[in-house]
Amino acid sequence: MRAFARLLDRLSFTPSRNDKLTLIADYLRDTPDPDRGWALAALTGDLDLRSITPSRLRQMVEGRIDAELFRLSYDYVGDLAETIALIWPETETDAQRETTPPDIPLSQVVTRLQAMGRANVPAEMAQMLDALAPEARFALLKLVTGGLRVGVSAQLAKTALARFGAVELTEIVELWHGLTPPYTDLFAWLTGGEKPVNAARAPFRPVMLSTATDLVQLQALDPAEHLAEWKWDGIRVQAVAEAGTRRIYSRTGEDISGAFPDLVEAMEFEGALDGELLVRQGTTGVGSFADLQKRLNRKTVSKALLKSNPAMLRAYDLLVDGGDDIRALPQTARRARLETFLAPLDSARFDLSPLIPFTTWDDVAQARDDLPDPVIEGVMIKRRDTPYLAGRSRGPWFKWKRDPYLIDAILLYAQRGHGKRSGFYSDYTFGVWKGNEIVPVGKAYFGFTDEELKQLDRFIRDNTRERFGPVRSVTPDLVLEIAFEGLNRSPRHKSGVAMRFPRVHRIRWDKPAQEADHLSTLEAMLPPEG
Repeated sequence: MRAFARLLDRLSFTPSRNDKLTLIADYLRDTPDPDRGWALAALTGDLDLRSITPSRLRQMVEGRIDAELFRLSYDYVGDLAETIALIWPETETDAQRETTPPDIPLSQVVTRLQAMGRANVPAEMAQMLDALAPEARFALLKLVTGGLRVGVSAQLAKTALARFGAVELTEIVELWHGLTPPYTDLFAWLTGGEKPVNAARAPFRPVMLSTATDLVQLQALDPAEHLAEWKWDGIRVQAVAEAGTRRIYSRTGEDISGAFPDLVEAMEFEGALDGELLVRQGTTGVGSFADLQKRLNRKTVSKALLKSNPAMLRAYDLLVDGGDDIRALPQTARRARLETFLAPLDSARFDLSPLIPFTTWDDVAQARDDLPDPVIEGVMIKRRDTPYLAGRSRGPWFKWKRDPYLIDAILLYAQRGHGKRSGFYSDYTFGVWKGNEIVPVGKAYFGFTDEELKQLDRFIRDNTRERFGPVRSVTPDLVLEIAFEGLNRSPRHKSGVAMRFPRVHRIRWDKPAQEADHLSTLEAMLPPEG
């Protein structure tokens, strides 16, 4: 557990992507089976353990120490797992021991957690915390709370695995859904053995990604060599139906089929589609991202939600046609096959993303400035002759998103961050004027530089009005320019609006709060009802 704990600790405080890759690859190289396999499963989110809620953890801790001491400590540290690991009291046996507690293998901890009954979790957790040193306690608590929060995505962990084994990431990704922790066959291959047979039914294929562009960069390209189509504001998915198995994958390979049973049921084909997951509105319209969001991250979906927010796929590409893998064909050939492939399918569930007619790049710019649907977030530009290439290769595919919306809002509240930001107030709630009062309209926790974070933190500490645990209210004097990708009506919010992907664009030290935007400015940005 100590080696795994050291890994988590170093990952938490390592901002560099390349350094994180090196840390994970080194850990996999230095750690034996099955511990490294369980660690990999934890990093990729594929480790199924008996979890415990934060509230039950707090109750468990407050049974050992003063509740107010714990509250103050948590407020200062900012991370629940780290706070408990540090404050957990030593047992009498620990106090008498001259050396640190013996290390416990990660595999042993995982086995015990998997075998726990729900009612026994608090008692067994307390026993394990008593037996572990503080750094190992931290790792244990991260495992059972269900989120490591160390700045590592599943994709990053798989990339580190590919680096460790000196193989292409695509090989790892295409095998992944046929593997189970602790991945002993996988590690045997990566250390010189035979490659495992792909046991996945309806496997995920690594997606082809685009790079951002603009009109200046496009002018260097030949328009005749490219296609253009709309970029829809949903989520990128693969719909795969092969050998009697049907699955819907996110762009990172996560199986999200359970949240979209209506679309799975309609997958009456043999092949693999690449497209945008949306919700249908009426007979021909498309719902907003907020409508789609109601169905995301659900294990089950109610009949009412299935009826009010029916899922659909707007197809961009075809990867497998029947038993024929066509990714090596040029874009135009795949597009022609795609049109034929979609023809017999339910048009309410599957349709084709239309092409944008153009002759010059100025035509594309005009189309981008005059979007025909609020659910479109820009244009995609694709070379006619390119095969379907996994990853983000610059050149074949480009995205040119619409410019973000901008408003001037007033900083109202700030909350301490987690991990490397636990010493700073880095999560901000902001608002706009509604008459003579300020109403909150969103939260942002990125978009600023490290230096700007320090400046904001200093302002918050110097201008605090009230404290609520890790949250502070501040004098409403500082204006933040907020960028966001979209706006929707929201009855759950006092303002009646909800932003998509808000972030701090600029700190307006120069602008008085009285000149911040009004709610009517946001309301004018809302798409028409119905």
